[in-house]
Amino acid sequence: MKLRYSQTSPYVRKVLMVAHEVGVADRIELCPTNVWAPDSPIVRDNPLAKIPTLLTEDGLVLFDSPVIAEYLDSLHEGRTLFPATGRARWVALRQQAVGDGICDAAVLRRLETLRPEHLRSADWDSRQRAAIQRAFDRLEEEADDLPPPDAPTIGSLALLSAMAYMDFRFGHEPWRRGHSRLANWFDAASKRSSFSETVPPTE
Repeated sequence: MKLRYSQTSPYVRKVLMVAHEVGVADRIELCPTNVWAPDSPIVRDNPLAKIPTLLTEDGLVLFDSPVIAEYLDSLHEGRTLFPATGRARWVALRQQAVGDGICDAAVLRRLETLRPEHLRSADWDSRQRAAIQRAFDRLEEEADDLPPPDAPTIGSLALLSAMAYMDFRFGHEPWRRGHSRLANWFDAASKRSSFSETVPPTE
């Protein structure tokens, strides 16, 4: 398998954490990809020109991260990260949606800082920042539903990736303030080897 990726993408990190958790990381060839380059090869595989994009061993091209994660989770016989049925499944999928949503808002904020200063919108940044704050507030309220660190789901991996991305790009805005139960969960869950083996380089 080949994974078109960027080392600092939180969506890529989620996928790589899944790969480590289910034991297929050594089957994936990592292909660094600059989606902003005019001649980027990503457009041949993914018309949306987004990462991560996975090229499977049988020639299938998959995107985006929820689809890739579920595919990787289908390649092993052990405990799955995507619960099959019932409330556990919907809680895990919703937690993945919240984690990915935090990343969506954070990446939009990050991209806004790269625009010329006269084109930046304070209102746009404020809207995304408020969405992130509400998501953390809701997660704090629902901390009892967070998976135990020794039994990860796709939801917990998505949340770990999102929280780590906030530390990485917005460390000056500490999300832990007012979210003590969430912070305690993160500290315990981030001790998994899948988390430590996917730390992005410091920029």
